[in-house]
Amino acid sequence: MKFLLMSLIAHRPDPISQEKKSPAERFTDVVETAVLAEELGFDGFAVGERHEDPFISSSPPVVLSNIAARTSRIGLFTAVTTLSLLDPVRAFEDYSTLDNLSGGRLELIIGKGNGSAQADLFHVTPDDQWDRNREGYELFRMLWESETVTWSGRFRPSLNNAKALPRPLQERIRIWHGSATSTESVDLAARYGDPLFSANVSNPVQPYAELIRHYRERWEHYGRAPQDALVGAGTAGFHVAPTSQEALAAYRFTFEARLAAQRKAGLPVVFDTLEDLVERSSALIGSPEQVIDKVGRYHERFGHEVIHLSADADGVTASQQRRSLELFQSDVAPVLRHRIPSRPLVSESSPKEVLV
Repeated sequence: MKFLLMSLIAHRPDPISQEKKSPAERFTDVVETAVLAEELGFDGFAVGERHEDPFISSSPPVVLSNIAARTSRIGLFTAVTTLSLLDPVRAFEDYSTLDNLSGGRLELIIGKGNGSAQADLFHVTPDDQWDRNREGYELFRMLWESETVTWSGRFRPSLNNAKALPRPLQERIRIWHGSATSTESVDLAARYGDPLFSANVSNPVQPYAELIRHYRERWEHYGRAPQDALVGAGTAGFHVAPTSQEALAAYRFTFEARLAAQRKAGLPVVFDTLEDLVERSSALIGSPEQVIDKVGRYHERFGHEVIHLSADADGVTASQQRRSLELFQSDVAPVLRHRIPSRPLVSESSPKEVLV
């Protein structure tokens, strides 16, 4: 199994001190965490894309370029790139540049995005965001794989024998399709032979397991070998400590702050206690043995080879977060790597190699 740390770069007061860092300080925190992730042996670091409070992760390629300059081996991911909002040509230029600067360590997770700010800032609505995502993906893929492109669509001006630069280092980039509930995203992934990354955050396991089952069904429908399907999954929370009691105590501030934020925003609450979150969600909060057991149980339902873990430390101290990451790498990751075989990430392969 492969392990990514992931940040949406939330920008809000610390649940304990109530102090709010500047944007510059938050970006520095994220980059330093990515450097630590490489030092500890994580396989990848992912930066999300959001365009509304409380997040400041509106420009993943800029943040990932900074991380690329500070690291040399760790895989670089987006989680997700909202192609429904972006001009595919401009997105190609940004990510092709990052691919070159990082030595071919880039993998994309794309998605249609969510949130009311999309309509306010980009005039993208639930009525057209799926079509924009599909069209953006198809043009982005063409630009990556072809020196020149002739293309026409609904949402941007047509291209006639157009050449976008720079050319990427990887001849074919691995693009994951991120989805929480969208069968359209699942079908697009299966149709093009791309991997699926299940959000696996807001609900119990059942709807995500059903979506992954649907993905595998559509994968075979398009004539693909079942064993070639590749799945990743998120987690709803993360903190490892020597005992479950220590893990729960350390994470309680984080949970309570996020629960309060959900209620203030009028969002539905699925897990209303920390104990419920640990019991019924994908959250990995507990002792190493408990975390290993839960990942194994989810793997039985998903067959996934990659998971992402929260890189954000709101509600825990920097030393608590570091101990959690160190304990995960010393006591959890080796066991799961042994038990659950996984295919290499792009960063572990030749950048010119074509990956399924």
